[in-house]
Amino acid sequence: MINNPYYGQEGHGPYEMIDIGTLDLEEGGKIPNCKLGVATHGKLNADKSNAILFTTWYSGTNKLLEQVYTGKGRALDPDKYFIIICNQIGNGLSTSAHNTDVPGGFPKVRIGDDVRAQHKLVTEKYGIKELALVVGGSMGAQQTYEWAVRYPDMVKRAAPIAGTAKNTEHDFLFTDTLVEAITTDPGFNGGNYKSSEEVKAGLLRHAKMWAVMGWSTEFFQQGRHKALGFANMEEFINNFMMGYFAPMDPNALLTMAWKWQRGDVSRHTGGDLRAALGRIKAKTFVMPMSTDMFFPPADCQAEWRLIPNAEFRPIQTIDGHLALFGADPNAIAQVDKHLSDLLAT
Repeated sequence: MINNPYYGQEGHGPYEMIDIGTLDLEEGGKIPNCKLGVATHGKLNADKSNAILFTTWYSGTNKLLEQVYTGKGRALDPDKYFIIICNQIGNGLSTSAHNTDVPGGFPKVRIGDDVRAQHKLVTEKYGIKELALVVGGSMGAQQTYEWAVRYPDMVKRAAPIAGTAKNTEHDFLFTDTLVEAITTDPGFNGGNYKSSEEVKAGLLRHAKMWAVMGWSTEFFQQGRHKALGFANMEEFINNFMMGYFAPMDPNALLTMAWKWQRGDVSRHTGGDLRAALGRIKAKTFVMPMSTDMFFPPADCQAEWRLIPNAEFRPIQTIDGHLALFGADPNAIAQVDKHLSDLLAT
């Protein structure tokens, strides 16, 4: 195990580590004493009808979601709802490669494993039988779709933001380049490094590639990086992008990348995406980012057409996929408005 001070209460708390017991995995193997990092906001009402599950994205933790998307007077208002923000397995806070000794090494984890773990959490820990809303961005959207397809009678509303139900070949290929950026660094040493610092060159390449695809071309053409306080591109990459990714555990990023690539709800229906999305009973708002190069609006719209009782609510922004970070207040205001509309149904 590696002691990485980035992952802890100081930077990401308060959260609780909840042991859900042994988790059998879809790819085979198991995680004994699987622990989920969980932050809750608000109180569960008497009939347990006000619960919202918020799922995390690649590299993200509960703290950023809390800061950007929740608050008094917001759609995700802890005065009205019991908001459960659950860190995905392998993200560095929940059971992950660097903080857990698993016999035979850390296993392959799928989106479905996350959702089954979360289901166990909400039903057994909190006694919840119905979720008022499941919401998430990017990989969180993948988990949202998995929830709505796997547990259609439990999810009343679903809000997948900037993500698809079935990952595309293009997205799979790009994620391969993210993986290779890390694993080709000699300091990675087959995953047997002593600290993230030893993989600094790989993490820098990884951060640059995120800058290329995560933001849109318009973001840079209109000088949004300068508007955020950075004098030039080099400063933006070194201080913002690398500042964000540098302290993270490389194996945590690889765990998430592997499951991101293989997100696919049609695994439930023999590869038939129409049949899988046709299972959804939740009122669903599909919310792509208008300039997203990972999950373009056209890809999200094609899936929206297959979902009963769904609305297509694109978010207008030049910040691309990483509008999820909250740097564009107008984009977040749009998300908040759509979530308010959805919760009013």
